[in-house]
Amino acid sequence: MREGVEVRLRPGDRERLEGVVFGRKSPQHHVWRARIVLMTADGAGTMAIRAATGKGKPTIWRWQARYMQDGADGLFRDAPRGRAFTAASPEQIAAVVERTLHEDPPAATHWTLRSMAKASGLAPSTIHRIWHEHGLKPHRVETFKLSNDPKFVEKVRDIVGLYVNPPEHALVLSVDEKSQIQALDRTQPGLPMKRGRGATMTHDYKRHGTTTLFAALDVKAGTVISQCMLRHRAAEFIRFLRLVDKPTPPELDLHLILGNYATHKTEAVKRWLARHPRFHVHFTPTSASWINAVEGLFATLTKRRLKRGVFRSVIELNQAIRAYLAAHNADPKPFRWTAPADTIIGKHQRGK
Repeated sequence: MREGVEVRLRPGDRERLEGVVFGRKSPQHHVWRARIVLMTADGAGTMAIRAATGKGKPTIWRWQARYMQDGADGLFRDAPRGRAFTAASPEQIAAVVERTLHEDPPAATHWTLRSMAKASGLAPSTIHRIWHEHGLKPHRVETFKLSNDPKFVEKVRDIVGLYVNPPEHALVLSVDEKSQIQALDRTQPGLPMKRGRGATMTHDYKRHGTTTLFAALDVKAGTVISQCMLRHRAAEFIRFLRLVDKPTPPELDLHLILGNYATHKTEAVKRWLARHPRFHVHFTPTSASWINAVEGLFATLTKRRLKRGVFRSVIELNQAIRAYLAAHNADPKPFRWTAPADTIIGKHQRGK
């Protein structure tokens, strides 16, 4: 027993503590606390109590002192932990909201729970509640790009009209290229997924070249005409237009929705389009590639096949892309545009 510590049980405490120790439904943290006090009262030393309860010296001494101060009742309740904070007043809440919206913390770009708690004298949990109630999320930032195209309204109405009300005797094709797709190999083999742990892969990689995917999404059918090429100049784009021209019914007009990439507007491309009058080009507004339906296909291709892929050559990369698009064409889903043109234009005007 520690020197200077003498535990004398108060009347009725032995029966109460033994009832806890031998009770079948007693919480375990109550059991070992009661056992510490009983063994101390019976003259057992600290090492013997450690062996019987599995607790360290500071824990044993803490509960000996707790019993001597508060009796048996003190063993069965926990002392308050941490710093005690008073409820925030309306003035304090208003000050936190005002500071969050209009001030920056010293040497930082945004507030955190702890920095605001320190500055306001409130608990981090109180700051969290205030931010939640007022819809404030200073840790988040959203990106945007507002189109400055002077013909934005005209182009949006034109393209949305093609999606929701396509012309008769025509196909609407969303066309673009995904350039600089890298054939990346990892420097070390990764580990497969197992219970309790996701799959792993090294953060560094080896480059084995790049490819460019040209794709034309048939908006109505959901199928894709595609080709991988090493470069993405006007010559490759014209070659892809010839590829689009062959499998499509010759009696149908082709309405191509295109981005503003310089390759699409060269003199060679203009001459080729002039010789093929069934091709009609509709350019998206600048900085508005999101309106081009094929961009969604590129996003899913990247997420589901390319991002975690391991490619030891450009040939392997091209094979993987072709296999993914072949599976897509085997079970195509028609593209459905739901946002009205007026809604898009209204949001754009409010953004200005």
